[in-house]
Amino acid sequence: MAEFTMELNEDQKQVRDWIHGFAADVIRPAAAEWDEREETPWPVIQEAAKVGIYSLDFYAQQFFDPTGLGIPMAMEELFWGDAGIALSIVGTGLAAIGVLANGTEEQIGTWIPQMYGTPDDVKVAAFCSSEPDAGSDVGAMRTRAVYDQATDEWVLNGTKTWATNGGIANVHIVVAVVDPELGTKGHASFIVPPGTPGLSQGQKFKKHGIRASHTAEVVLEDVRIPGSCLLGGKEKLDERLARAREKAKAGGGERVKNAAMATFEASRPAVGAMAVGTARAAYEVALDYAKTRTQFGRPIIDNQGVAFQLADMRTQIDAARLLVWRASWMAIAGKPFTAAEGSMSKLYASEVAKKVTAQAVQILGGNGFTREYPVERMHRDAAIYTIFEGTSEIQRLVIARTLSGMPIR
Repeated sequence: MAEFTMELNEDQKQVRDWIHGFAADVIRPAAAEWDEREETPWPVIQEAAKVGIYSLDFYAQQFFDPTGLGIPMAMEELFWGDAGIALSIVGTGLAAIGVLANGTEEQIGTWIPQMYGTPDDVKVAAFCSSEPDAGSDVGAMRTRAVYDQATDEWVLNGTKTWATNGGIANVHIVVAVVDPELGTKGHASFIVPPGTPGLSQGQKFKKHGIRASHTAEVVLEDVRIPGSCLLGGKEKLDERLARAREKAKAGGGERVKNAAMATFEASRPAVGAMAVGTARAAYEVALDYAKTRTQFGRPIIDNQGVAFQLADMRTQIDAARLLVWRASWMAIAGKPFTAAEGSMSKLYASEVAKKVTAQAVQILGGNGFTREYPVERMHRDAAIYTIFEGTSEIQRLVIARTLSGMPIR
């Protein structure tokens, strides 16, 4: 187990600089165009695949970095380039994490490569959990999965929403209810292979920010998938459901993690790192602007009102990064989140991103409100961090429950 450190080693620095170069040279120049087009930036994803950033090997190397810092380092640099394009590049990762967290070795080896495709024929994947009436309240999920024993198939019906890459994905990972009486303990995750009849794209959302990332509904109508597409396998699911039923009969309170929660817990520090990247990008624009913009015969950074804002911005960004790195190291080291450190990192970093980008707009004044400068887009993009993969309110609820041991509502 690696000791916690705030210093990247030489290999990590080289990877960081490589990703930063790609973000600066390829992502940033394309950011405004794809934000306006509100379309998936396939050419940029393909470029990322050609250099090796959009690939299973790259994410595996970062995911298994013994210090835990590989993924947050990569996320920060990519999202420093642009949040919308970066999310199009890394969105497949959430589905991949779903398979890694819940799947068998055979499922991991079979399906994750199909999520990425090849540099000449790139593919994407989608993780589908939220529903029109079940966002933060995963217990309200209605999408059903029923096992057909005669054919060894699962039949899925329902509608998912807010799915990154939903409908355009090669592989969809769908969370569904298999036992309604068990609430969230009766959920399971399923792989929907490419071209499966009955899966279609519903509404594509036109969004406030991260416009280059495709977000849509996914409609499932009598979708039949092989029994082997149940993540983890039926034997493991039956054992888990049996334990949950026994606890329910005994009135026990053992917490059984459902498939969606296992995925989100693994990804929250990574989302925090995304927020840090966006915040850092906005801070750097504001700092450069404050040093060159003159009013009343001197640079505006000479005014304490501006200089102190920048000091606070940098302090908050660094504090957010430290929380993200701590949670990432704890996860790889197998240390339990006894104080909900993963949720802490996501909560604080996402709130910092909203605040810092708003301050950057203010420092740039009228220019910050126009699309001629990137902070306007960064401010719009930052709003998503306090919403997706658990709102700030849900993060606070998770933290409070963990600290108190009480069922706070």
